[in-house]
Amino acid sequence: MDTMSIVSSLLGAQAGNTQAQVAAAILSSNAKAEKSAVLTLLGAASQDASLANVGAGIGGNLNVTA
Repeated sequence: MDTMSIVSSLLGAQAGNTQAQVAAAILSSNAKAEKSAVLTLLGAASQDASLANVGAGIGGNLNVTA
């Protein structure tokens, strides 16, 4: 093997590693977004959610024993 083919293969491996890291970050971000969407649809309050801008009685517990 000559020097240029070795350098070329090393650069290709490095580019592939970078692409794999970017893909993992995107998949992680998508998974977090899906989790947030599911929690929102199920009505679960997330830790980041704030009820400061909603009207009175919104977001509280419903008393169904009455």
